Formats: sequence, C-alpha cells, structure tokens
Amino acid sequence: MDKSRYKQQLAFSLLLWFWLPYCLTQTTPSNTATSKPTSTPTPSPSPRPERLKVRLAGYPRKHNEGRIELFYKGEWGTICDDDFTIANAHVLCHHLGFVSATGWTHSAKYGKGQGKIWLDNVQCHGGEKSIEFCKSRGWGNSDCTHDEDAGVVCKDERIPGFVDSNVIDAQVDENKVEEVRLRPVVGVAKKKLPITEGVVEVKYKDGWAQICDAGWTAKNTRVVCGMLGFPHERKVNKNFYKRLKKRAAEKVSRPKVNVSAGGRQTPKAKAITKSKQSSPGKRLYLERQKNNFLLHSVACTGTEVHLAACPLEFNKPNATSSCAGGMPAVISCMPGPLFMQNSGLKKKLKISTNVRLKGGAKVGEGRVEVLKDNVWGTVCDDRWNLLSASVVCRELGFGSAKEALTGARMGQGMGPIYMNEVKCLGQERSIWDCPVKNITSENCQHSEDAAVRCNVPYMGLETSIRITGGRTRYEGRVEVLTSDPNGTQSWGLICGENWSTKEAMVACRQLGLGYANQGLQETWYWDSSNVTDMVMSGVKCTGNEMALSQCQYHKTVSCQRAAAKFAAGVICSETASDLVLNASLVEQTVYIEDRPLHMLYCAAEEDCLSKSAAKANWPYGHRRLLRFSSQIHNIGRADFKPKAGRHSWVWHACHGHYHSMDIFTHYDLLNANGTKVAEGHKASFCLEDTDCQEGISKRYECANFGDQGITVGCWDLYRHDIDCQWIDITDVKPGNYIMQVVINPNYEVAESDFTNNAMKCNCKYDGHRIWFHNCHIGDALSEEAERRFEKYPGQLNNKIS
Repeated sequence: MDKSRYKQQLAFSLLLWFWLPYCLTQTTPSNTATSKPTSTPTPSPSPRPERLKVRLAGYPRKHNEGRIELFYKGEWGTICDDDFTIANAHVLCHHLGFVSATGWTHSAKYGKGQGKIWLDNVQCHGGEKSIEFCKSRGWGNSDCTHDEDAGVVCKDERIPGFVDSNVIDAQVDENKVEEVRLRPVVGVAKKKLPITEGVVEVKYKDGWAQICDAGWTAKNTRVVCGMLGFPHERKVNKNFYKRLKKRAAEKVSRPKVNVSAGGRQTPKAKAITKSKQSSPGKRLYLERQKNNFLLHSVACTGTEVHLAACPLEFNKPNATSSCAGGMPAVISCMPGPLFMQNSGLKKKLKISTNVRLKGGAKVGEGRVEVLKDNVWGTVCDDRWNLLSASVVCRELGFGSAKEALTGARMGQGMGPIYMNEVKCLGQERSIWDCPVKNITSENCQHSEDAAVRCNVPYMGLETSIRITGGRTRYEGRVEVLTSDPNGTQSWGLICGENWSTKEAMVACRQLGLGYANQGLQETWYWDSSNVTDMVMSGVKCTGNEMALSQCQYHKTVSCQRAAAKFAAGVICSETASDLVLNASLVEQTVYIEDRPLHMLYCAAEEDCLSKSAAKANWPYGHRRLLRFSSQIHNIGRADFKPKAGRHSWVWHACHGHYHSMDIFTHYDLLNANGTKVAEGHKASFCLEDTDCQEGISKRYECANFGDQGITVGCWDLYRHDIDCQWIDITDVKPGNYIMQVVINPNYEVAESDFTNNAMKCNCKYDGHRIWFHNCHIGDALSEEAERRFEKYPGQLNNKIS
C-alpha cells in the first residue's frame, strides 16, 4: 500500500514539474503596454472567424514592400521588430498574395505607424496560414515604440488565382459613419434607380439618421455623391424643400377633423381631406419621417473618398436643439452616361476619351490605361493612391475610388508605360492634369500596372437574377425574375440554345460573381428548384452589358429543347486568364516559303491548306506559305487551360500529338472590303509554357501526355517553322491587305478581356516578297489611328503603291 502511494506521489510530482513552468511562462493578452517578460512567447489567441486584414503602408516604397499593419478590433496597428525573422515575413507576404518574402526591415524603415502596436516577439515557422497562428506575446502586449515598426519585402510574384487584392484603402475611422444613402423625398422617385436626389442619411445603430444642413456646402455634396457612384453634384432647389418643411410643420399643428352631428365633415374638414388626397403620385416622405439628427456639421474639402474622412461634429445627447433653424441635408447628384436611362435627365455628361479601364469583371473597375500619341499605355503603381484613383473614376463617369489597386491586380498591360508616381490632389478633371514622373525601364514593369475599383450607383440588377443547384455559389442554373400582365412576379429559366461564354459573362457580372468561367447549354445535373418554365430565349450579348435584359433576346419565347434540363447555366470565377499576342514578333518574323507538296501531307490532313490544294497534282508542285512566329502571353490572373479535359483530347497520328482545342487561333488575310482572300487556323496541338517572366516557374509541358495550359506571366511560342503556322497564299494576287490573327476565336475558354485577342498588320505583297507594317493588338490604338490603319495607301484599289 505504501509502495502504491509512493508511485502516485512520484507521478504527481513529475506532472507538476513539467506543468508548472509552462503555466508560469503563459502571458495574458492585453491591450495595454506592459514590461517585457523573459518568458517564452506563446501562441496568439485563437483566430477570429473573420480573416485577419493585413496591409502594406509607409513611404517611400514599392507595391510589394512596406510597413506591416494589422486590422484588429476595428483598429489598424503595427508589429514590433523584436525577434522578427524572415519566416514571419514569409507568412505575411503569403497572406498578402505574394509567393514569398525576400527580406524584412526593422526600425521603421518605411516610417513610423500610428495607433496600436498589436504584436511583439512574433515567432513563426513560415508555414502558418496567418500571423495570428504564430507565437507572440499576445494582442496589444508590447513594450515597443513606433520607432521599432517592422516591415517586409515580398517577392514580386503573385500567387496564381489569389482573390484578395493588394488594396490601398481609405485610412479613416468608419466606425463613426459606416454607410450613407439617399432617401428620395418624392414617392415616385423611389421606384427609379439610381436614386440621384434626396435626403442624406447615415447608418446609425439599427436605423438611419440625418445630417443638419446648417453650413452644408457643395464640397460635402461632392463627397457624398462620389461615395454613391456619381461623378458630379448638382444644385438643389432649396426653396422646394423649405416649402416641404413648412408644410410638414403645419401638418403637425393642424387641428383634428371636425365632424358634424350628422356624421358629415364640415367644409373646413373637407378642405383638409382634399389637401391630403391631392397629388397621390408625389406623396412626400419628408412629411412622414421624424428627423433624427446624428451630425450637426460636416466640413469636407471635396477630395475625400468617404464622409468619415471629413471633419465631423456629432450631436451631443443633452443638446437642447439638434439643428436649430435648419433641416435635413438634401443633395442632388449627376449620374454618369451608363446610369442615365432612368434619371430623366436630358443633358448627358461627357466622359474622357483618353483614359479607360481594362480587364475588370464588374462595371467601374479595371487596369488604368491612358492614350498618348494614339497608342494606349498603362500607369505605374508607385505612389498610386485613392486621390489619383478617384480622379480617374470621376472622369470616366463613376464616383470616387473605392479601392486603388497595385501590383497588376487587374492583369498586366502590353503597351508602353506612360506615367509613374502620379500625384493628383483630387480636384483635377483628368489624370492628365496631375503631376507625374518620367518613366524609365528601371522604374516600372507591367507587373506594377495600377488599377482601380470605383464606386458605382446601386441599380438593383442582381435582384432580377439568381443561380441555383450548383455546388458553390459561383455556379448553377440561371433563373430570371419575370412579371405577368397582372404584376405577379415569378422565377423562370433561360433557353440554353446558343448560350455561350459571352452571355455567361453578363450573367456573372449581373450577379456580382466576377468573370464567366463557362457558359453551359445543359444543366440537368443542377435540378434543385421547382422552376421549369422557359421565359427567355435567343439571348445574344456582346459581353459588355450590365444585365441580361440589356442583351438581344426573342420577344416571344422560342426554344426547341424546352425541357428544364436544357436551361442555361453558368460557372463564375473571381479570376480569369487573358491572352495577348506579341505583335512586334509577328512583324519581325514574317517571310514567304514555297513548300513542296510531298512535305505537306500531314498539314493537308489537318486542313491547314487552302481549298485549291485538293486539286493539285500531289506530290508534285508546291504551295506558297506566309509564315511567321506567334508568341502568346497570358497577362491575366488565372492560368489559361483547355476547356476539354485530357480524356477528350484528340490524337493526331500523322503529327504524333494531341489536340486539346480544335481551333486555338484563326489566321486571315483580308482585302479592303474585309473579305477573306486567304485563311488558316491553328489547333492547339501543344499548349505549354515555353518561357516565363523572371521569378515565375513553368507549370505546363506537353511531353509525356502532360498537362496543357499557359501560366499567368508565361507565354507559349509557336515558331514559324512548325506545321500549320502559316497562311496558304498560293492563290493570292499581289496587292495590299490586312493580316489578322485571332486567339481563342470561338470563346471556348473564358478570359477577362476578349477585345485584345485580335492582332492586325498592314500587309504588302508584290508577288515575290511580303512586308508587314503597323502590327498591333486590336484595342491598342485610338479610334482615329485605327481608321487611318484601315485606309492603308493603295489598299482601296488593291494595287501596290
């Protein structure tokens, strides 16, 4: 018995010996600075369900480096550099969407931060998903000053398909004013979207509150209009609203309706009732709304991107008068051209013709491109901020900038880079009015192309469409909301006949789900609802519409396969590829070859020769081939992969390879009328990464039946000396023509931008030699330059000039 008790005491002592030191080294998370302990750091508190926000800040810096700031408990703060390592930097860079870290900085290299120092003595292994999983002293527990703020330098290579943007956001305290809206004063205005005029209201607790109009200025209006997606403000008829206020006050003091002994209203009561019933279509909400003033005064400069960034004076709870002699602030905004259809305004706002957005999934977002000397180019992201981004947004007919994005977050451009270190003040009419720095090749690469997300007016387009039955919220059968003559609403299907990627692009945009990955003509495997009626057919979109209702479609439904399993469906994605041809390489490598027929049997089998080749005296004679190299870049945000899986690839024994896409490119020679005089096509016998930008690894290789595709930042090279990399011009007469190459011509694989899939060259052929001039991507030139290109000298009469 004593021996057993001795064993129990020994076991307890050993357990205490191991456990007690561990307990003594634990630190309790705190929001106040304390003295630094000598204990071993412990894991941070278990992470919150919401993903931790991380950003890079400070100056001077590139888009892939900066002071690390964390958003915790509604406040941005920094990390102390004590015990900081490259492993910590790896975790943070990966969180921000970069593949890894190349270094880290100490002693506030990018400037001193403000507010809390959230973490100290951070010790990561390097593989954690977030810094909050690493050991530290706990949130807010630090003895550091902002002179010790840590920074990171990330490798300038993005994680493929990374969704979260490297965002430069508004550094304001949005806890004061989170959401702003316009409440229409006239009843009929509520039914029209967008709402352009009304009472300014801010979200407050569980309801909405007003702002006193005492001292309200046009600069305040400009800021609110910008937040709501409108580029400019308009004057408000204040007398109209003053009359409303007076009328509302009279209504409060109006006596009760008098009723005579016989139960009838007196003449005075009838007059009051008649006044109430007049103009039912213009019932005024101002009369029925009890004002609750949250803000006493606002003093914006006009350049702020959010009302919360303006100096605000809040009403005191015990104030005797919240808005003495005043009334709720009322504003009127001018919508951009895309949003004027329901506004009733006759005068349209002119927007810039030398600035555009490219590569965005939604309206009002994209890579910023500017026009100089009739050629489009990009803007470098050095010092890119919300002020400059807002100037771009407003000149394009949108509101202020919601986000200023860096690091080619909307894909890379291919042309020149025109601007660097743009320093707009916020009041400029165009980005061309802002100070900029000259560009050198050392300063910027296209991996640093700047982009924006602009505030756009709420149109309610997403309320008339939904997708159901999919495995995720990004896929499913498309169902649209319809109304019968009686006004009864129900949901219905879209006929899948001729439904393509372009229509899917519009549907995904309307749903706010990004790009279209695929448009489906059959959805029998997604039968999840009781909706069975086809209510829309013949849908044909250009791909740029904001909603399917803006596309062409049959007035009367006509669908040969009307069963629900043949309804249209979509698979949407936050990212997409974007293929662009290297135009200059085509111009540099073009030549003519007379190739003997006995060397063209495989090419003839794959239909790479003109029709007259079938009548030739095989194997004698030759065909005249226009040859050139094609270098196809993926400048998007997702890998380009064949639509069909490898199980359905077609084996071509003659050439000894698989075709993953029947037609990957079209090669056409056009005359002055746009008629094809010769054509060719290229099947994707091998989609692979021939080479990549520095720091990017190849992923796709065709050898040994490997995966096919083109990685983001890589390119596939079809050399001039391979079969079918030509146009058969045996039957073409001497003259001037246009050479055209179109990548992914049938839209088999989704891309973020199809307008840059075509390349054109002026072509001069004298019967023996050939020259290419002015080769360019389809959207690279101004409209004026494109018209001049079409009028190439001598082309109108097809004679050599």
